Amino acid sequence: MNNSKESPEIRFAVLIDGDNAQPSMVADVLKEVAKYGKITIRRVYGDWTSRQMESWKKHLPQNAVQPVQQFQNTVGKNATDSAMIIDAMDLLYGGNVEGFAIVSSDSDYTRLAIRLREDGKFVIGIGKMQTPEAFVRACDLFVYTENLVKPQAPAEAKTTGRKKGKAAGGKKAAAGSQPAAEEALPRKKEDRTAEARSLLSQAFDMVVQDDGWATLSDLGKALRRLDPAFDSRTYGYSQLSKMIEAHQDLYEIEREAEKGPSQIYFRRRESH
Repeated sequence: MNNSKESPEIRFAVLIDGDNAQPSMVADVLKEVAKYGKITIRRVYGDWTSRQMESWKKHLPQNAVQPVQQFQNTVGKNATDSAMIIDAMDLLYGGNVEGFAIVSSDSDYTRLAIRLREDGKFVIGIGKMQTPEAFVRACDLFVYTENLVKPQAPAEAKTTGRKKGKAAGGKKAAAGSQPAAEEALPRKKEDRTAEARSLLSQAFDMVVQDDGWATLSDLGKALRRLDPAFDSRTYGYSQLSKMIEAHQDLYEIEREAEKGPSQIYFRRRESH
């Protein structure tokens, strides 16, 4: 069955805090929001008379983003926040969009996200992993910009590492620093694996049916409810299905291929 015939596509307004977002990531941000609906409004806010906004200018025409001028009337005060919030409320009452994407790592937008959700709008937040949890939790969905960056090729990473080692003090410095880096990575991976297993277990308990099976689509929704910032890419998997498949010691998987994409079912493996 074609879901697009059942419900209209969500129209999104993408509002970017130019003082708090990376210009080079505009295309990736728009592509990410487009997964959830149609982008009808694209705006980036800042003081375009300042040198700080120069790096934005080449990205605007390439991505059809409208610049919105906001003078910094007082030193040390961010006027961009107020301009974005006022525009968001105007758009809310205009009734021409059903979703908002707030691109910023600034917790000042927490109350705005809450207000938009109170009115039934779907809110996506996009920012760095250092974004305060209050803003992350205020959104229906939060995407970390680190997950939108293409991973560096292994060969390039190794070359970069050798250059840094020599600059820091030759082969001895490189050799001395290498084990420390290698020891840190496994611990981080183990932490991520434990966190992933815990989240999967909690989400499974929320959506498991009487027969012991759950669908991947229901699991995805439950994971978002548990953590708006949940993203399989954070744990090293391009898709949620691949994340489940990596934990086949815990879950049994079945695919039901009919018309269109396969439906994926899974259940806990019985412990022996």
